Formats: sequence, structure tokens, C-alpha cells
Amino acid sequence: MSSNQPGDRGVTRLTDLDAATLVAGYASGDLDPVEVATACLALVEEADEALHAVYDLFREPALEQARASSRRWRAGEPRGGMDGVPVTLKENQQIVGRPTPWGSAASTPTPATANSPVVDRLRAAGAPVLARTVMPELGMLSSGVSSLHPTARNPWNLAWSPGGSSSGAGAASAVGYAPVNLGSDIGGSVRLPASWCGVAGFKPTFGRIAVDPPYYGRSIGPMGRHVGDLARAMAVLSGPDYRDPYSLPPQEIAWHDLTFDPAAVRVGLLLDVGDGAPVDPEVADVVRAAAAVFADAGAAIVPIEPFLSPGSIDLIDLFWRIGHWNDYLAMDPDRRDLMLPFIAEWCRGGAGISGEDAVRSADAQLTVARATLAATRHVDLMLSPVSPGPAFPAEWPMPSNDVTDPMSHIGFCVTYSMSGQPAASVNGGFTCQGSPVGVQIAAQRHADRLALAAAAFFESARPPSAVRPWPRVAEAA
Repeated sequence: MSSNQPGDRGVTRLTDLDAATLVAGYASGDLDPVEVATACLALVEEADEALHAVYDLFREPALEQARASSRRWRAGEPRGGMDGVPVTLKENQQIVGRPTPWGSAASTPTPATANSPVVDRLRAAGAPVLARTVMPELGMLSSGVSSLHPTARNPWNLAWSPGGSSSGAGAASAVGYAPVNLGSDIGGSVRLPASWCGVAGFKPTFGRIAVDPPYYGRSIGPMGRHVGDLARAMAVLSGPDYRDPYSLPPQEIAWHDLTFDPAAVRVGLLLDVGDGAPVDPEVADVVRAAAAVFADAGAAIVPIEPFLSPGSIDLIDLFWRIGHWNDYLAMDPDRRDLMLPFIAEWCRGGAGISGEDAVRSADAQLTVARATLAATRHVDLMLSPVSPGPAFPAEWPMPSNDVTDPMSHIGFCVTYSMSGQPAASVNGGFTCQGSPVGVQIAAQRHADRLALAAAAFFESARPPSAVRPWPRVAEAA
């Protein structure tokens, strides 16, 4: 395992091992899936009273899945590169017989009648599913604040938010609950917590992983400490499903081949997207340092000018508000008061919108997609911040802490969600206060392998300042 990881202090326990090391250990007989799953579950019990990252713990089912994996490895019949590798799911992934509350006490706890496509794929691959991780209210906050759960916290500093909406997955990745922790992303909900938690996160090409329920721009994406683990997970998770009309047809992709030649690519550098909050100087410095890593290795760096029109993000926010206002009206009236007040107020911003403005807000998604594709068409990769700012207080629903300006931090992420382009977050450094800062590495549509290969290159070549020991919860207070 590479020593150039943000948090590598030398492996001291099973939960610090990456997926490749686990699988090699299973193959040699030096490791057993049951002992690994047991260690992961023990870490959850040790740390989650402070982190509040887990909603639904599957102790016995996970151990039974690990025992089945152990039998397969002993018989020399593993199901592939994820057999026995522990995984967590985001709370919005359905499990038969379990409710899917989307982080809200206002939701009606109706048991799911079918698994999400990714659940079926993971089980078929032999990966023990340890738990579902928490998300904030309805998935519409970039934090771990929820009416259903205690506030999720960041392992690097418990006073900070882990980000969101894949808040539990970000915290779980940083502290080591599992090598792979699945999130979902429409405005940055994988990449933002990956950035603020100092881990790797990947939003694949739109449709690469089937999503149920499907929604324009929403992608399932893996998170973890190592880019190689994300690529390994993509080999299992990718593929079509009849429940997702946007899912892509099967495609042969060499997910395990992360070779990368920097001298063969043109890399766009974007430090101002044209809309939203200004970039913090420390964040900008981290991204410039990342560009220097690529340039020193032979890549051509091409500045990209701002391409979003001011107000674009607010229009997309309005579209989301309109949809959630309709969902609010459809809720059980007796449960509406259980909703987090911040989100209830946010939903009301979608009330009474004219048809003309509703269509204009919907069209903004396509406008942003076209602007993003046009601005990046002449480069192979794009480097940018993930978020314009560092981690923020755990109790704040959003980095702005302002319901009238909730989405000004998503400009660098929502662009690639709307355009459907793959994008990864890799830790590139820390602020003077110790907050991790993610570097976003995006590629052209369908060039998922290139995005991951570039992310793996940067993970191995990034500055020493980007490498710190992984957090232990006892040290984060």
C-alpha cells in the first residue's frame, strides 16, 4: 500500500487496510473476511457515539455475508475483487423490509419492497454490507444536520461538519469504517464530504451506476481512503438496470488499470466558475499546487475562464425547491412539523412559482450543462476546487448558514452533475486550521477510467503537505 495517503501512519489495524490488500490476504489465507468485518463493526461501535455517521447497522447480516465469503475464498471460488470487502451504503439506498427515511423524521417509515440496484450488485459480488450511513434532511443539505439523527460530525475535528449530503459516508471513510462507502451526488453530495473529510470520492458519468429512484443529474458514487478502492468498486457497481431509464448500456472498462501519462493530456485549470461564493485563498493555493504537480510531470495546463452566468445556481436551487415543495404538500400533514425548520423554510421558497419561472428554472440545468461542456471541450481533464471554502461548524445546515443563500458553494460541483461528466475529489492539502481541501479532477463524459487514473496519479504524487495521519476519533475533539 502506498505510503503517500492523507492519514497513513503505517497500518496498525485491519480497518486501515485497503481493498487490494484485503483481497490479497484472503487469497493467501493470511486474512479472513469474518475477522475483517468484525474489526470494522467494532470500530463503528468505538467511534460512532461521537461521529453519528451510521443510521442502520447490519451486524448479523454482515457477519453472515462475511462467513459466506470466507467459505468461498477457502474453496478457491471467490466472486471477484470485492468478495469479502466491507461496504457501507447511504441511507437513501433501499433495503427490502427497511424504511428509507432520507434523513427526515417527517418521512413516513414505509418498508422498501425491493433493494436498490447497487445493493443487489454488491450482494452478488460478495461484499458484506455493514450499515447504511446517515444523510441530512431529504438530502438537500451539505451537512450532517437532520431531524431524524444526531448531527453527524467530522473525524478530523468533531466541531466541524463532514459535509453532505453523503455526510455519514464521508465520516465513515475518513475514520475507516469500510474501504468503500457509497454516497449519491447531484450537486456535490459525494465530492463535498470527500473534500471536507480528506478522502477520495467519485461521481461517475451520469448513468454509469443505475439509480433507483432515478433523477436527472443524480449519480451513485463510491467514497474511501484510496482511489484504487473506488475503481475496484466501480467494476462491480457499473451497469444498466431497467429501473433507471438513464442507465448506460454495458461497456468494457479496464477499471483496475490506473496507469496514467501526464504528458499525454491537456489539463484545464478553473479557479472561478463565474457564479456562487468566492474561493478562499487557501483553497485556491491548494488547487494551484495540484496543477503544478501535473505540470511538473509533463501535462499541459490550460486556464479555463469563468463560464457560468451569475444566478445560474439560484435558478437550479429554485427548481429543486419547487419539486420539494410539491413533496412537502404530499406529506402526511401530521408529520410535516417534524421536518427540520431550515428545510421546511427552504421548501416554501418553491411555493406559488409561475409556470414561466418553473420552466426557466428547469431549463437552467440544460444551460449549465451546455456551458460546462463548451468550456471544457478542448481539454482532457479539469482541475478545480471542490468547494470554495473549508469545513464549517457541524451545527450549520449549509456553509452559508443562510436559507436565502443555500447553494452558493456548489458551483464547481453542480456543473459536472448537470453535464454528466465524471469527477473525483482527492485531498490536496489542509488549511492553517487543519481542514482538508479536496481537489476536483473531472474528465469528459464516459472517460471515467481517465478521471480515476488521474486521481490515482495525484494521490501518489501530491505534495507532502497533503499527507497526514488518518484521524482517530479520540484525537478529533
